[in-house]
Amino acid sequence: MAPMELVTNPKVENVFANYPDFVRPKMLYLRQLVIETAEEIEGLTKLEETLKWGEPSYITEKGSTLRMDWKEKTANQYAMYFQCTSRLISTFKLVFNHQFYFEGNRAIIFPLDQKIPEAELKECIKACLTYHKVKNMMTLGI
Repeated sequence: MAPMELVTNPKVENVFANYPDFVRPKMLYLRQLVIETAEEIEGLTKLEETLKWGEPSYITEKGSTLRMDWKEKTANQYAMYFQCTSRLISTFKLVFNHQFYFEGNRAIIFPLDQKIPEAELKECIKACLTYHKVKNMMTLGI
């Protein structure tokens, strides 16, 4: 399998660097999970890391945009955002209902004081990064 190309907008690093010290490692961990998951997807050759609405965002050719952020107004949590018109969050709720907290049909919320269920989150990330290939499958390939 050919190595995946990670194309990073240099401004993304500034966003991660400007998160408060107490949340920066958690945001970098989410980033690491996205990149690791992308590298594990057969046939995925390029992951673009950019900014959308000032938030770190990840785009693939056959996927749906995945964003992540921490916001001062909800300082005790951080989140991973998905396109609200997709079936992603509704499927995650069906498959992983008790593993995550959700915000409507747009986000998985991570309380600062809780450990992330890594294997389950990687399944969610994979479904997002391959969404246009799996969107017609009942549980998006999860």
